[in-house]
Amino acid sequence: MVRASFWFGWILSLQVALFWLWGTTPAVAFTSEQQLVLQAWRTIDRAYYDDTFNHQNWWVTRDRTLKQQIPNEEAAYTAITKMIASLDEPFTRLLRPEQYRSLQVNTAGELSGVGLQIGVKAGSQQIEVIAPIAGSPAAQAGILPHDTIVEIDAIPTTELTLDTAAVRMRGAMGTNVSLLIQTADKSPREVILIRQKIELNPVTAELHTENGRKIGYLRLSQFSAKAAKELGDNITKFKQQGAIGYVLDLRNNPGGLVQAGVEIARQWLNEGTIVYTVDRRGAIDSIDATGTALTDAPLAILVNEGSASASEILAGALQDNGRAKLIGTKTFGKGLIQSLFDLPNGSGLAVTVAKYETPNHHDIHKLGITPDRVVPTPEISLESAATAADTQYLAALKELGV
Repeated sequence: MVRASFWFGWILSLQVALFWLWGTTPAVAFTSEQQLVLQAWRTIDRAYYDDTFNHQNWWVTRDRTLKQQIPNEEAAYTAITKMIASLDEPFTRLLRPEQYRSLQVNTAGELSGVGLQIGVKAGSQQIEVIAPIAGSPAAQAGILPHDTIVEIDAIPTTELTLDTAAVRMRGAMGTNVSLLIQTADKSPREVILIRQKIELNPVTAELHTENGRKIGYLRLSQFSAKAAKELGDNITKFKQQGAIGYVLDLRNNPGGLVQAGVEIARQWLNEGTIVYTVDRRGAIDSIDATGTALTDAPLAILVNEGSASASEILAGALQDNGRAKLIGTKTFGKGLIQSLFDLPNGSGLAVTVAKYETPNHHDIHKLGITPDRVVPTPEISLESAATAADTQYLAALKELGV
């Protein structure tokens, strides 16, 4: 079964047919371990966004991999991981059964561990922080977006895959994990975090009275499966309570489900393109508004260097359509879309299937989005967000004319 965003349903049927003609070994001769490797290869062959496969012959890679000794499931995982590594692209990756289940639970709105969203730093094998989850042990310890995680429990992260690093930071409540963290050019520092169960309540909603006028403040921490409904319910409630404008806070929101970002954009836009997707054939597809906006009241959006992926889709859609003004600092710059694919033994693949562009065809990947009004991120606690100490929030109010 393919768990993929609805606009990525294409299959290269001709290539599948030719596989049986060109395969060097009959399908009936494959062991279960070889079948697992072959299914991973075939999934990437059909879906991966770069049809050059990092300028290599993907069929040769298949044949070379299947000629290896693959006596057990662990050897199959090793073979798949090595095959994927040849793509030199960190977001396409193998997810072992426990990792796959964990990722699915995460996007459903629950997380256990220290509360870090992580990625691979461009041009290196280093693990970097995309954003800490609000209120998590990592956030309370002062870990910041773009910090480098040098070691996890004394193991260099250059020796770990992205998902292995994530698994090592998770664990039973009350247990410790040691992280060696480097911020910019400063010396690395050790941070001891106590794992907690983290409830990902994606929306914080408050109706503020500013200079006698009602402003709906909405902070979105992650694009989980329930984010769009929760946000929409609060927009409607604040509208009924007389809100004359809204502040949508996407700071340190590392993304999540792309579809959730699209649904939320439609809550603010009645018409216009939300995002363009570009697949490996260069085909451009658009996802558009559907006339379902919940309000036409003025909107300001807060972003920073921790706003990534689906946050950038949403912010770019509303900025380019003139629906909102962006306040803060340039966003993270993750413009590649992954879909999840099941493998036969309960493991899975996260495969980069396309890149996205804003309605004005701005390529976000590694570039980010520049706000309409650049205001440095204030050094404040989460509790001080949207208060008089929050200079970005004050700038948003000014943009709304309050």
